Amino acid sequence: MTAVSIIGLGAMGRPMARNLIAAGHDVTVWNRSPGPVADLVAEGARPASSVAEALQTGTVLSMLSNDRAVTETLLDSGVLARAPEGTVHVNMATVSTALARRARDVHAAHGIGYLAAPVFGRVPVAEAGRLNILAAGDPALIDRVQPLFEVIGTRTWRLGDRPEQAHLVKILGNYLIATTIQSLGEAVSLAEHTGVDAHQLVELLTSTLFPGQTYAAYGDLIADRRYRPAGFTTALGRKDLHLALDAAAEHDVPLPFGELLRTVFDQAVEDGYGDDDWAAITEEQPREAHS
Repeated sequence: MTAVSIIGLGAMGRPMARNLIAAGHDVTVWNRSPGPVADLVAEGARPASSVAEALQTGTVLSMLSNDRAVTETLLDSGVLARAPEGTVHVNMATVSTALARRARDVHAAHGIGYLAAPVFGRVPVAEAGRLNILAAGDPALIDRVQPLFEVIGTRTWRLGDRPEQAHLVKILGNYLIATTIQSLGEAVSLAEHTGVDAHQLVELLTSTLFPGQTYAAYGDLIADRRYRPAGFTTALGRKDLHLALDAAAEHDVPLPFGELLRTVFDQAVEDGYGDDDWAAITEEQPREAHS
């Protein structure tokens, strides 16, 4: 079994750690706040008092919230200089392609392997160990951590030898989910204004024209106006939308829907839906008025 550290024990990091513990791996955990660490130690994990200590296992999976968290925790903190020779760091968060390129170079300067492996799947999927893992980087490093991926996911998609390729695919996936949410919300709103039952509309559409998990899951949330607890918040959705727009601008590729969604997400956050599930971007009134 592999000695592995998990850095970042949020909604996705916790179930990934639990599944690796259950599979018999020697799991060390670190988090900014101590509560999740204590919970996982009770389940068999080892606590790390610092990120530098977590790096000593030589294999590290991180699930941090954004570019800033990765930069502050790993790239600019000096901890990489203290990592053992041959360490591999797998970044499983959704970050910018620019951050991915910088992370690759900073890790290489310290003799550390860097892989990108963001995932598709909400929290229940992570809990079930059925994530889709989007991997990019040195193929030999992917081979090295594949036994861990097999515990937390159902398939590893090898998307190239440059880490930013996996991060871009993750960003594009979230971009398409955002466009789906917006179009579903528009359809439900118009249907309700004409007296059509929203739940029946969603059932009809997802049983015929648009079968699939994304339409069904978000269609139900929109029809129910059920946005808490959030599987993925509006604030995080806005962050990922901006990552898509930044990548598009870098390559001079227009994203007209993205520019529309920028306004939609900004308004939703302003209206008080930042901590709600991002299906709430379809709401037409501020949270105070809605509640």
